[in-house]
Amino acid sequence: MGKKSQAHNTTELPIHRVCQALFDSAAEGLVVVDGNGEIVMLNSRANEMLGYDDGELIGSKIEKLIPKRYEAGHVGHRARFHEAPSRRSMGIGMDLTAARKDGTEFPVEISLNHFDMEGERFVMALISDITQRKATERELETLNQELENRVQARTRELADSQHLYGVISRNFPNGIIMVFDRDFNYVFVEGRELFKMGVTSQELVGTNYLERLAPDTRATIELRLREAFEGTNVHLEIEVNDKNYELHAVPLRDAEGLIARILVVETNVTQHKRAEQNILNALDKERQLNELKSRFVSMASHEFRTPLSTILTSLSLAERYLAPEQETNRLKHFNRIRNSVHNLTSILNDFLSLDKLESGKVASNPKQFDLYKLLEDLIDEMRGICKEGQLISLTYTGDTMVTMDPNMLRNIMANLVSNATKYSDENKPIGVMASVQDGKVTIEVKDQGMGIPEADQLHMFERFFRSQNAINIQGTGLGLNIVKKYLDLMGGDIWFQSTPKIGTTFTVILPQFLAS
Repeated sequence: MGKKSQAHNTTELPIHRVCQALFDSAAEGLVVVDGNGEIVMLNSRANEMLGYDDGELIGSKIEKLIPKRYEAGHVGHRARFHEAPSRRSMGIGMDLTAARKDGTEFPVEISLNHFDMEGERFVMALISDITQRKATERELETLNQELENRVQARTRELADSQHLYGVISRNFPNGIIMVFDRDFNYVFVEGRELFKMGVTSQELVGTNYLERLAPDTRATIELRLREAFEGTNVHLEIEVNDKNYELHAVPLRDAEGLIARILVVETNVTQHKRAEQNILNALDKERQLNELKSRFVSMASHEFRTPLSTILTSLSLAERYLAPEQETNRLKHFNRIRNSVHNLTSILNDFLSLDKLESGKVASNPKQFDLYKLLEDLIDEMRGICKEGQLISLTYTGDTMVTMDPNMLRNIMANLVSNATKYSDENKPIGVMASVQDGKVTIEVKDQGMGIPEADQLHMFERFFRSQNAINIQGTGLGLNIVKKYLDLMGGDIWFQSTPKIGTTFTVILPQFLAS
């Protein structure tokens, strides 16, 4: 076993020798500098790149490798990097140069890294000679310039042919006539619509049509117009800056029958589209109005018939109970008559309130009043319409004095509390919670009633809308719509949370002080 272990150890290389071999054989120049900016180590590629012999630069300042005009500034850069080092490229966005031993300069890229060893910090620079790359870039710049010159020459040639096109199309009404090459560059463009857009044909020729389009429609339009290059006549509609355009594209074949260009006629149809939309809007409003009328007639006939039938029936029965000992039965029918009259009055009040609100005859009239007193009085009155066992409680916190329209607020709260009693069963509590703080009034009306189906919740503030589970309960479907309109006038808001068979909570938010 001992011999085996010894034989194995003879094949192992010390780690420092491996690191040294990697350092020396690197394809790029590597230079290690200590905290004083002195070179402590560099590889053969760095010596070769900079024109020095092995070991000649050891102990020299790193500034020796920098053109003399940059030496003074580099000392400060080096010191700042040594204080807060990070892995990064040196001179981002700048052209860096290094100085050879013979004083010649060459372009480089330098990446910096750092490491600490035995309590001392060192910086390692990876130096790449990019002379060949720079030469290639200069060649590309020359080629690009030549290409640009050729494009300019071609543009001048096209200008002659465009004159004829211009005579034909310059007066093209409500549109633009365009010719595109296969890259969708403008070869020709003219038309009255250009003047409305504040653009001249000279500005567009040679530029790209697709780049002028909105990013979300560019791909679709390009795909359709490419069909014209395949020999198909194309028609499509686009919208630009709230204007509508129709595009008709046809291929233009050369003498050999090849399609190198397409002709596109773009017509502004905005006015036509708006007139069309106005007609559709008018038809939609007419449809909505007819639906409202139908719903109103259906609701009114039902809601009026029920209390009127009750009144007639109760009157007929009350006439039979004239004897003194029949007083109880007689009063029972009188109460039914009274409740029916109350229901009819409530329905008529809803109609009148809605009419005044929609005709603009109602305005907020803010006054200072005691909010707690208003809610307390209202709840006392509303207890008279409660079902058996229903109790209305009031919880109040914060200031009592507010400034807003008390009549509107009273109507709002009367509607919400009335709904809570109407859509809750007997013996179910109803809570009114009010708080005034930070200049804001918050009032909640919470019941444990039937709740509102989720599918109906988006429509609860619409006129004449009634939820599916409330069809058989008397109501106009106007109350919440009126509440919302009142709150809009008062600068307030309303929302609700509801779960079927568990209950509903309506929340009203209003500013505490509303100026008149």
